[in-house]
Amino acid sequence: MIRIKSLQQRLMLFLFLPVAALLIGMGMIGFVYARNSLLTQWREAAVLKLQRAAHEVDMRVSRPLKWLEMYNDTGGEHFDEHTQEWILEQLRQLEGVVKVELDRVDEERDEAMLHMHREQHGAQGSMMRGMVQFHRARIAEITPPRYDSLLQHETVSIISELHDKDGVKLGQLEVVIRFNYLLENLGATGWWQSGRAFLVDNTGKVLVCTDPDRRRLGENNDPLELATLKAIKEQKSGTILGEGHPPSEVSGFYQLEEAPWSVVMVAPGREILAPIVKFRHYYIVGGSLFVLLILLLIRLVTGRTGSSIKDVSSAAANIAQGDYTASLPVRTQDEVGQLIRNFNTMTSQLQERMELKEAMGLAMEVQQSLLPKEAPRIEGFDIAGQSIYCDETGGDYYDFIEFSELGHGRVGVAVGDVAGHGIAPALLMTTVRALLRSRIIQPGSLAQIITDVNRLLCIDTSESGNFMTLFFMLMDSDNREVQWVRAGHEPALVYDPSTDSFSELYGDGIALGVDETWSFQENRQELWTDAQIVLIGTDGIWESENLQGEGFGKKRLREIIRSHKHHTSQEIVHAITKALADHRQTAPQQDDITMVVVKKL
Repeated sequence: MIRIKSLQQRLMLFLFLPVAALLIGMGMIGFVYARNSLLTQWREAAVLKLQRAAHEVDMRVSRPLKWLEMYNDTGGEHFDEHTQEWILEQLRQLEGVVKVELDRVDEERDEAMLHMHREQHGAQGSMMRGMVQFHRARIAEITPPRYDSLLQHETVSIISELHDKDGVKLGQLEVVIRFNYLLENLGATGWWQSGRAFLVDNTGKVLVCTDPDRRRLGENNDPLELATLKAIKEQKSGTILGEGHPPSEVSGFYQLEEAPWSVVMVAPGREILAPIVKFRHYYIVGGSLFVLLILLLIRLVTGRTGSSIKDVSSAAANIAQGDYTASLPVRTQDEVGQLIRNFNTMTSQLQERMELKEAMGLAMEVQQSLLPKEAPRIEGFDIAGQSIYCDETGGDYYDFIEFSELGHGRVGVAVGDVAGHGIAPALLMTTVRALLRSRIIQPGSLAQIITDVNRLLCIDTSESGNFMTLFFMLMDSDNREVQWVRAGHEPALVYDPSTDSFSELYGDGIALGVDETWSFQENRQELWTDAQIVLIGTDGIWESENLQGEGFGKKRLREIIRSHKHHTSQEIVHAITKALADHRQTAPQQDDITMVVVKKL
């Protein structure tokens, strides 16, 4: 099995070879058609020449035949010795006629009839000696040529038999014609002198021939002559081709109308078919050059195309190695040129994207560095948190804040969500983190802190319209209470294992960056009992969808918390992230996911 490894091989197999086969096939069909047309024209021309030659012989034979037919018409009731004598005299005067003889079967009866006629008609009866009173007559035969010693040349006789009304033969009228007279024009034709020519009867006997030693057509067992003799018995005219390409010899024949003879010509095939042979040579050479030219043009065009594609492939390999400087020259305005232009555009855009990706990677490192490296260790609490971004950077945010200004045993937990994901939300998240950390060390209640952060953030978001939801919770281990401000964020979820019940930490408030005049409210509650679990998360958790569009939901989230109530906070976070991945399966993550789990020990 052929294994195609290159474009050139593919073009050769699926383009060059089919086109070459098609052109050669069409050329062969055209050659056969043209050759057959030329052969047909040659056959017609050859038969026409033979027809002319046969017509010359027919015309010379037809002259005495017509007078004989007129003589035959004088029989029966139309008997007129004067007319018969006049017709006989006209026959004697015809060119080529050497003798006219009227032979009688019964000479004694003819003498008696002549004597009776003289008694009745007197001197006029002497004319009766050359006449025969007959009832009907017919042309019996035209004899083959024979040598007449008296005339000293070959002659041909046309014999008409005379019969009475009972069908008894009374005699015959014989017109003797010089055979050379019949062939005078035939021998003068060029084709008769250049090739082998015959005048034969229906049995193949040679009457006259350019070769004096020939007696019968086909006597030398020549296949062409034998085929010609067979065709003469079946057809009136035709041509026969010998063996070979071109045939070594060709023959043509044509039967005479007035005599049972046929004109036959045999000539060398290469000379007779010279135009066809020349056409074949020119056609093969011209056709081969044409096919080679077409294939050369196809090879030139496809070669340039293949070279351009190879250049694109090499440039793509360089890009894969990190070289984005290659710019391919555009040499054509066709699809290949458009491909190269698009490739150059793609290369420049890819370089920009790679630079952007590097910048995004750097931004991700910066953002990841802003997230807590580890959870704070506070006596009586187990804390864990995690952010999973769907892009390199995201808008989700969580933070653990431990400052001496907050007091002993107190730690702040912040979870925020900026609308969207990418660079812009990441920058907004960074801004909020900086504002919150810088404000929290200043005097003021938790509500005042968030209100001041919102007022400062609104200065930056007044034109862009960006905003961020935030849930800030301040845990006090000494007083076993929790304080929180809810700025448009989802309420924190609280699970109490002792009662196996869930509750939520509600509170009024809008998202940060929306209204700079908004005053946030602080909420306070004595919360902590042993093993109590608090989860603060973003909507990327319960809104996560699988391929069927089914959301993860808060119900599944509660079941995971309940089933892992005896596990650590980090194990609970891990169980939630695993359940989310199992739920999505192969569906992509559409939003950032952030959660903080606090468990009372």
